[in-house]
Amino acid sequence: MQSSQMVAQFLPYLRRYARALTGSQRSGDAYVVATIEALLKEPELINDSEKPRVALFRLFSRIWNSLAVNGVSDPMDSGATPLDHRLSHITPRARQAFLLISLEGFSEIEAANVLGIDLPTLRHLAEEAGREMAAQIATDVLIIEDEMLIAMDLEALVEGLGHEAVGIARTQKEAMALAKVKRPGLILADIQLADGSSGLDAVNALLASFEVPVIFITAYPERFLTGERPEPAFLITKPFQPAMVSAVISQALFFERKGRLRGRRGTAGSHSVAQAHRANA
Repeated sequence: MQSSQMVAQFLPYLRRYARALTGSQRSGDAYVVATIEALLKEPELINDSEKPRVALFRLFSRIWNSLAVNGVSDPMDSGATPLDHRLSHITPRARQAFLLISLEGFSEIEAANVLGIDLPTLRHLAEEAGREMAAQIATDVLIIEDEMLIAMDLEALVEGLGHEAVGIARTQKEAMALAKVKRPGLILADIQLADGSSGLDAVNALLASFEVPVIFITAYPERFLTGERPEPAFLITKPFQPAMVSAVISQALFFERKGRLRGRRGTAGSHSVAQAHRANA
């Protein structure tokens, strides 16, 4: 397979990974562009004897890890909570291992290959990141999903991670009503709802009143990972694996907190997906 064909095939997923890793569509895409430029200059960086997706992600990881700033935790400001300090100790290396396995679906051997580490080290990093992020970022979760079995699975999953489900909404009207009773700290939203309304519309209506990280769930991710407009930073494909939902929940909450800290310091804006979806409205 030619390099150009390989990039086109796996680019949406590399961009998803880059956004989750950096917490920013702009920053993530910058690293993806650097990866493509390196590949254009030296096509031999990816050879035909290995899986092209593994090779592409490994090249991206080499570039990302080559910058010392990506291995240093962000400084905490005077308003940081003990939870914020604990989150800052989740190293970028552990985050990479966690995302490669739980979000991108690489096998442990493939993820170790991507990061250039041995299997025991990979397992240690992934377990450390998953445990820390899931255990320390508890919040109230609103589920917007019209398929009851899926909604119940999501409810059990988020509660198993230590979060509290504030309710299940099958329509935009129900979502608005539930959010008035108890404002959620996270929203899981399907795209197509029972009354024919859009989960995007429901979320945008909620984001008009308050800011909250949002994870969209859809059977058609290619409609959103196009690069042609601001995109959901957190997107799960149906049918989903519970491990993937756990990974994305942890990432969404992690970056939402880091975004608020950076906003108070006067730097680039929040990493929450609220901004992206206001632009989509």
